[in-house]
Amino acid sequence: MHDNYGILAVMKFYITTAIPYVNAKPHLGFALELIQADVIARYHRQKGEDVFFLTGTDENAFKNLLAAREQNIEVRKLIDQNAQSFKELREVLDLSWDDFIRTTEERHVKGTQKFWLACQKDIYKKKYSGIYCNGCEEFKMEKGLVMDHCPEHPNKPLERVEEENYFFRLSAYQQQIEALLESGTLKIIPETRRNEVLSFVKQGLEDFSVSRSRQRAPDIGIPVPGDDKQTVYVWFDALINYITALGYAENSEKFKKYWQENKNITHVIGKGVSRFHAVYWPAMLLSAGLNLPQQIFVHGYITVEGKKISKSLGNIVDPSELIAKYGNLGRELLRYYLLREIPAYEDGDFNMAKLEDRYNGDLANGLGNLVARVATLGEKLGEINFDLEHDFELKTKEQVAATYADYNKELDNFKFNDALAVLWRLISWADKYINDTQPWAVKDKNELKKIILNASYAIYAVAFLLVPFLPETAKKIKEQISFSDKILVIKKGDNLFPRLN
Repeated sequence: MHDNYGILAVMKFYITTAIPYVNAKPHLGFALELIQADVIARYHRQKGEDVFFLTGTDENAFKNLLAAREQNIEVRKLIDQNAQSFKELREVLDLSWDDFIRTTEERHVKGTQKFWLACQKDIYKKKYSGIYCNGCEEFKMEKGLVMDHCPEHPNKPLERVEEENYFFRLSAYQQQIEALLESGTLKIIPETRRNEVLSFVKQGLEDFSVSRSRQRAPDIGIPVPGDDKQTVYVWFDALINYITALGYAENSEKFKKYWQENKNITHVIGKGVSRFHAVYWPAMLLSAGLNLPQQIFVHGYITVEGKKISKSLGNIVDPSELIAKYGNLGRELLRYYLLREIPAYEDGDFNMAKLEDRYNGDLANGLGNLVARVATLGEKLGEINFDLEHDFELKTKEQVAATYADYNKELDNFKFNDALAVLWRLISWADKYINDTQPWAVKDKNELKKIILNASYAIYAVAFLLVPFLPETAKKIKEQISFSDKILVIKKGDNLFPRLN
């Protein structure tokens, strides 16, 4: 029942996150991005699509080198330690990625150098002097600064850099990038982010540096082909991970399948890197003669109790530590809070009091209480035989069908919080159905079975649609309320969400 979406043709779907720097352990902001991408990956798998989900770590950044110097340890040791912390998020957050790429891996090094050569007609060398933000790993234009500071990293000093670097001829792709964005061939969600990027493009694209001198960053970076005094600039190298992980270096079948022959490529990124993904990356791919992504979802930032996450403020939330605090409930609780409380398209705030309020209100008193009520009454009835055509009330079937339609609409637009709101409407409807029918007072066994059957039908639909969001909870619900071969079996289990004290 409702275990497929009726799709016959198997579609390919490739989804990626941005790859974070490893100058520090992961924080809540990247946990949000990973969880959002995981929901979309699981959602498309449930639709029967052939999904490949990629994440990884950016290990060639200058800020990784600076962090190692500050801590007085070898840069490779720091990179390895922190990369491992990111890999461990798979278990910590219950993620389902298919591959994890580190940009120090040989497959990435070879692929990056191959890509460089594929773009060689648009790469040239010149002397350059500019203002550089180590936080963004980017040269800044004067007009983009706020009070002579980078708007993304206002507390970090900017650096004047003068050196001879290789540049990529971004200006040559002005019209093509503009056309891709205006036509929607490259779709950016939400519309406000598309408008921001398009406004930037229309100001006129300038060529950007794609290398740095080996002298400035001696211990990191991929050598430029044919020039061992230069290393590939971190953003040029990092973006290429989306294809090197698929085997671009050797032109593998996986690369052909999920990139070159695929019209469902989606990048999930934070708003601070939208320009790199929506402008630089498409231009690079056009230069190399490769397929383009079709969709970029841009999420906002997380603040902590109203303040931007910052080491200096001491408000960095470690997702592993937060989850450990709540034991077995931790993973599902954090996933639910970030997906429900943080607006899909805007910045959102993390607050411990709100976290626990969401748990007690939505999970313990809402979903958990509903499942417990139905399971307690239903277990006593034993196996319930049913006929899909006749034993379910029209209002139940209509409510479930409307939930599926609204849920799909919201998730197709990356509106995670709204999709969950749709599910909770069905939970509220099922609660009201139980209250209105009062099964505990019904004497007729057949009538009681019909009530439990209808309530269970709604709960089972909730469990199925909950799989992308709370996979562990969905599994537990299906173990308690199980439909198969025209038989409903209910077995009361442990309380899904014991109240927090």
